[in-house]
Amino acid sequence: MKTSFGWTVHGDGKKILPGAVVAPEERLSWPRTIGIGMQHVVAMFGATLLVPTLTGFPVNTTLLFSGLGTIIFLLLTRNRLPSYLGSSFAFIAPLSASQSQGIGAQIGGVLVTGLVLMVVGFVVRALGRRVIDAVMPPAVTGAIVALIGLNLAPTATANFVTQPLVAAVTLMVILVLTVAGRGMVSRLAILIGVVVGWVFAALTGNLAEGTAEAIREAAWIGLPQFHRPEFQLSAILVTLPVLVVLIAENVGHVKAVSAMTGRNLDDLAGNALIGDGLATTLAGGFGGSGTTTYAENIGVMAATKVYSTAAYWVAAVTAIALAFIPKFGALIFTIPTGVLGGATLVLYGLIGMLGVRIWLDNKVNFNNPVNLTAAAVALIAGIGNLTLSLGGVTLEGIAWGSIGVIIGYPILKWLYINVGEGRSASF
Repeated sequence: MKTSFGWTVHGDGKKILPGAVVAPEERLSWPRTIGIGMQHVVAMFGATLLVPTLTGFPVNTTLLFSGLGTIIFLLLTRNRLPSYLGSSFAFIAPLSASQSQGIGAQIGGVLVTGLVLMVVGFVVRALGRRVIDAVMPPAVTGAIVALIGLNLAPTATANFVTQPLVAAVTLMVILVLTVAGRGMVSRLAILIGVVVGWVFAALTGNLAEGTAEAIREAAWIGLPQFHRPEFQLSAILVTLPVLVVLIAENVGHVKAVSAMTGRNLDDLAGNALIGDGLATTLAGGFGGSGTTTYAENIGVMAATKVYSTAAYWVAAVTAIALAFIPKFGALIFTIPTGVLGGATLVLYGLIGMLGVRIWLDNKVNFNNPVNLTAAAVALIAGIGNLTLSLGGVTLEGIAWGSIGVIIGYPILKWLYINVGEGRSASF
């Protein structure tokens, strides 16, 4: 076997024997590795680009920092943990909530969230992931993840009704491909649905006026847009709850890759959080959306049995190259509101259901009144978008729901155990 750029060539570099996998430190021949890297680009594409499209962020800038963030993540995990860092859906709700404050305030919240995630990563590296379970047990984590997604329900339905036929076509394509598609078709259901929706909108005269001119006038080569962060407390506080999602996704990614590769990678959980935190901080410093480890790319690894980090370097470099094509960003911004309505009806619901899945996977006991009431109040605060001012700072449902459940849960638990009837209760 030969080694090149730190990766050992797997077998003859051409095929994978039955039952074998290409490990993170291995690679196939470079043409095959590049091909698999391109698959990773396609897998992350739809989701990563949808976030800036929905929040008004520069598409090319977000793409640039997703590529740079992936490289940072690979370096900090010492090429042992294959992952692509794409735009996190969890940022959509807070970025939408703070959109009226301008992109400077929005990315200020992203930057601070990234810094705090790095701190969490250093704590986890020093003390182990048990500190996460102690501060944010599954009952709390599930409630916060669910309310972040469900808080966006009115936005999805508002977009849907602007162009109901376009939205319905987009939605049906995504649903059908998700449940009936196979392999990459199923994993790319959202991207394909958006493309079909765009084409249908064009054929039915539902594209915005001047769409063709906007695409034609955009340059082929150019620098992404960069912005300077501004730090406004209300925007920061509404964004910080995303931490819970990023922690859950990063730790879950470590567990998923461990299971697929047959290796214990728990020692990388802290570094994974630090890597994602640094990538999110960097994006927030210049105008990109926050990042997270991508489940879409886990699907590619499961299908190909190739866990080589070399393929992720290819994907990262490709994303960075695409970021310098302004015409590409202009095309993305021509996606009609109806198409976004159809896609987000699925996406926002999936974020909400991810919280429910956390409860189910961890067997959270909702016969216990602490779990039941804490989650109930948090969800209604988020779904109803409870908006109150505190000391001149206006906070909305995501912030109040998250703060309430994080602070309220341990208080309710203490009362139940020490004052109520829960001395031997199961949580």
